Order: sequence, then C-alpha cells, then structure tokens
Amino acid sequence: MRFLRLFLLVVFFLRMPVVFAGDFNVGLILDKAGKDDQSFNASAFRGSQKAEKELGVKVKTVEARDAASAESLMRALAGKKSDLLIAVGFGQAGAVAATARSFADRKFVIIDSEVKKPNVTSVMFAEHEGAFLMGAMAAMASKSGNVGFIGGMDIPLIRRFAMGYEAGVHYVDPKAKTQIAYIGVTGDSFNNPPKAKELALLQHSQGADVIFHGAGSSGIGVFDAAEEKKFLAIGCDSNQNAIKPGRILTSMLKSVDVAVFEAIKAAKAGTLKGGETVFHGFKTGGIGMAMDEHNKGLITPAMQKKADAIIADIKSGKIKVPDYYLQKK
Repeated sequence: MRFLRLFLLVVFFLRMPVVFAGDFNVGLILDKAGKDDQSFNASAFRGSQKAEKELGVKVKTVEARDAASAESLMRALAGKKSDLLIAVGFGQAGAVAATARSFADRKFVIIDSEVKKPNVTSVMFAEHEGAFLMGAMAAMASKSGNVGFIGGMDIPLIRRFAMGYEAGVHYVDPKAKTQIAYIGVTGDSFNNPPKAKELALLQHSQGADVIFHGAGSSGIGVFDAAEEKKFLAIGCDSNQNAIKPGRILTSMLKSVDVAVFEAIKAAKAGTLKGGETVFHGFKTGGIGMAMDEHNKGLITPAMQKKADAIIADIKSGKIKVPDYYLQKK
C-alpha cells in the first residue's frame, strides 16, 4: 500500500505543468490590425520575437478589437502573473491607466501615448522629424510640385505627421502644393485600405505624384493606387519598400521593434523606470529612412546627400521641425 501511494504521488507530480522560477513573462497587446499589418504592430511583434530568442523571455501576444477588449486582455494577462505588459498604440492609453492602477505590482509600457502612473513607462517617437524628412524626399522626387499625405484617424498624433510632412515639402520647394486627407475619426481608420486607395486616387487626379501615408495597415490602399496609376508612394513605421518595389520612394522608419526589445531587456534586468516618458528621434536612432534594393533606383545620390544633411541639421537643432503637439498647448 505504501508503495502504491508513493507511485501515485510520483505520477501526480510528473503530470503537473513545469514552471521555472526564472521565467520572465511578457504580455504584448496589439491592436486589431494584428501582427501581420506590415506596419506598426508588425514592428512591435518583431521586437518581442527578438526578445524571446535573445533574452530567453516568454511572450504572450494578443490582439485587441477595441479599447474595452484591450483592458480585458490586459487584466487577464496581469492576473496570470505577467511581469511586463506592453500596449501598442495610443488607443490603449485608457486601458493601461486603469489596469496599472489595479495591478500596482506589475510593470507596463505603452507605445505612442503618455500614461502618468508610477508603474508605467511611456514610449514616444518624434514622428514630426521623420515626416519632415519624408516631405523633403517627396518634394525632391515630385515632377508636378504637388504631393499628398493620407492620415489614418484624424487625431493630434496624425496631424503631427501632416504638419511635419508639409514643412519638409516647403523646406525643399516653398511653392509646392501639399494635399492632406484623413480616412476617418475612429480607430477603424487604420485598417481601411479601400478608403485609403480612394483618397490616394483622388489626390493623384488632382495632381499629386508622390503620396505619403501615416495610416497603419490602411496604407496598403495607397500602395495599390500608386501601382495602378504609376505614381510614387512613401511607406511608414516599418520598411515597406518591398510591398510594391519601384513604386515606394522610401519608408519612414519608426523603430517600435527596438523600443519593445529594449523595454523588455530593461524590465528583465530590473532597470525599467516607471513614471517616465522616453522619447525617440533621429538622435537616438528611433526614427529613420529606409534604403534597400527595392528603392535604390528611385533616390539619386544628390537626394541622398540632401537627406543626410537634413538629418544632421535636425539632430543639431539647426532645423527646428514644427510640432503639432506644441502648437496645441
């Protein structure tokens, strides 16, 4: 009988899930465009995958349909003892604030918004700097002196893109015309390629021969229009040059992948500081311009030289890029 009890006890423990005390668990909450959006979410997902591979952490990735589901998913992940929760996108700010208040012993990171809580680290980017460079590139590439910008949701963040872009266009060509349009006023605006294509075709019919998007996965519609009507588009957030080779002049890089990886690395090391906001621009390498085999024939050495000079002048402060956020204060 004693042997039977011992045998059953061994079987019981063998069937239990193995939990390693050293595991560091991360919850990554994307918006509904998901990890395959070839843009913002995809970049965040790449950073988390790199962390899994190089740092030995465990990442659970979920996709939130809306703000309400984001909070539910966050609470569920926090309840399962996630050491760090990373929310991707300004739309999750409310969910982060509420969940961080309830789970004061957890660490949170939010990308593209500020949440002033002692256990939340906010990560922001100098989108206006990158957009300024894209405007300059558009003006250099344009033959008509007429370029366009298509934003996703009409919010301050995307207006920041538009303002920087228009300033960059006028820096190169003060007489150039810049058409600006927004897809809508809800989060769905970042996941509506047909509407983006419609707006791009309209801008092209009104003379625009280079169009930059700041519209998440909706940007695919801009690329489709560029291919159909043979004009140039500019990508955003990730390197999107390969989506339509020869039709995408360049892409504004927003290193969300690096931000996610570094946040996980710091959190695991115990050095992530809550209650602060981290800013990334050209100086930190958080913003950049994509150059590869897919667009090398579209950018001349003179254009590249001008782009390098603009980046250097933004870093030094010689060029002061207008910031929609500061204008609204």
